[in-house]
Amino acid sequence: MNPELAEARSLVDSGDPQGAMRVLRTVADGLPATELAPLVERLARTVGFDDLAEAAAQLASGPDGIGELYEYAYACIDRGASQLAVPALRQALALSLDAPPRRRLFSRRSSVPTPRQVLLELAVALEDGQQHAEAVTVLQQHDRLMADWPDRYLLVHNAVMDGRLDLARQVFDGLGEPDQDWREPADRIRRTLARAADAVPADTEDLRGWHYTLTGGLLTTLSPYGFRAGMTGRWAYLHDSFDSCRYGLERLRAVLAATDRKPASVALLPDRGSQALGLAAARLLGLPAAPYRAGTPDVLVVAYDLNACEPELVAQLLERADGEILFEHATCWTDTPAVSADICTLLAQVAVAPWESGVHVAEDGEPDQASGDRRSAEQLADAILAAGAEPDQGDGETPADPEQALTAFARRVDGSWLTGARDRIRSAGPVRSSSFR
Repeated sequence: MNPELAEARSLVDSGDPQGAMRVLRTVADGLPATELAPLVERLARTVGFDDLAEAAAQLASGPDGIGELYEYAYACIDRGASQLAVPALRQALALSLDAPPRRRLFSRRSSVPTPRQVLLELAVALEDGQQHAEAVTVLQQHDRLMADWPDRYLLVHNAVMDGRLDLARQVFDGLGEPDQDWREPADRIRRTLARAADAVPADTEDLRGWHYTLTGGLLTTLSPYGFRAGMTGRWAYLHDSFDSCRYGLERLRAVLAATDRKPASVALLPDRGSQALGLAAARLLGLPAAPYRAGTPDVLVVAYDLNACEPELVAQLLERADGEILFEHATCWTDTPAVSADICTLLAQVAVAPWESGVHVAEDGEPDQASGDRRSAEQLADAILAAGAEPDQGDGETPADPEQALTAFARRVDGSWLTGARDRIRSAGPVRSSSFR
């Protein structure tokens, strides 16, 4: 047995299905689906995914025909394991293209998917795994199979995520009018391309430019660590500080001034971290603060981490009220929140708030377990305002990011900023960063 598959099987047997799935995701693309299927069946039965288990068993026990490969891949995607679907769909596409045209007797529908169905499912699986370049390539290779919606829309979307804006514009401009089901995605692409025209991302290291292009949000700081080592401005693990919170508020104030935005009040979200940051923001900006109420105009909504807020509340922020601005301090870039903030301080895979327990680096450079800070939101706001507002100097290898560069960028994109819904963007886009899973 392949050594990685042997490792994955050992992890399943030891009661670690998550670990087994991590291993499978790293090796799936280089192995035939039929070789993966027996272990996928075993793993799926362990976690109660009966549909995936049955599809994997069918593929493992019988001929690897188009239908069996497709059903197995569909179940993988449905269960959040798109990487496992990719090799099966590649094989199914090759088989379907070689198969003779089917005759439909007595108008009965065949259960075997068409080449177009397989192609689109493959594009979706590649997109889910952020393999945007390959999605673009496979769609371009099989253009003769494609319709405009959703087929060439998928090409446009993946071209944007791969940083190929010229291709995205060219294909999008050639699309016919979408039907009702695809008008919202079409509008989302129009807004994305309009933001790209304002932001003009310089290259695949321009994190601020691409973050704005994809999400419509202004990223106010870059991580000063590991830029050349693969982080490109994002954090992997961050034990946040009161200084960082204060610095983020100062950068928020600079953006508001540069764009001449003057909120009338600050809206406080109910979790303690957001309350603390919101109270500090209100005092720093000289604004009144009140609990968040959906639909309130001209309000600055302050969140520490939207993923820590109640999902029902976050859903209300998808459509903005008139003049409403959503600020989030720590945005997760590997598990993005349900809405994209209009302004955020930093992008981190994991950010532990200054008042939460967690591991941090002590003065001697050794990891230390910090206990939680139980002070009230008002007391934490005092601590934020009392903190320093200077940027972390980092390792000295991150490009300089003075306030003037941020405010100049904010003024440049002001025409397309704060327009449209706050769509969730699941992909890291063209700027890649190292992550742990």
